[in-house]
Amino acid sequence: MRMGRRQRGFTLIEIVVVVAIIAILAAIVVQQVVGRVDDAQLQRVRADLQTVSSALNLYKLDNFSYPSTQQGLAALVQKPSGQPEARNWKTGGYVERLPKDPWGREYQYQQPGQHGVFDVFSFGRDGQPGGEGADADLGNWE
Repeated sequence: MRMGRRQRGFTLIEIVVVVAIIAILAAIVVQQVVGRVDDAQLQRVRADLQTVSSALNLYKLDNFSYPSTQQGLAALVQKPSGQPEARNWKTGGYVERLPKDPWGREYQYQQPGQHGVFDVFSFGRDGQPGGEGADADLGNWE
């Protein structure tokens, strides 16, 4: 007696249904992830601002004043020239390297600041003063 073997596979309809389900799930996941990218970038800015602010405070402890606006944040990486003089500048600096904001731009620094003793800030996603949401300025004053 010969046993017939029936080969079984997926029909075109079954494959189309599975692909449609995967596409729907992918669309839902993408919507969730895209909304989180801006949040993650803003969190990164806040963390960078905290790091730079802490380094500036250590700089002040060693040198009795914050770097001037002209000396800038570079004073945290290499010994600045000019006034105020950094007499007790820590060999090796206060940070290994200066971070850039998530959009690839340098953080801004003003001393004295408009919001405090110093301001460290990013102009946000658009790179322009002002704005709303991810385009808003983010600074150590928040």
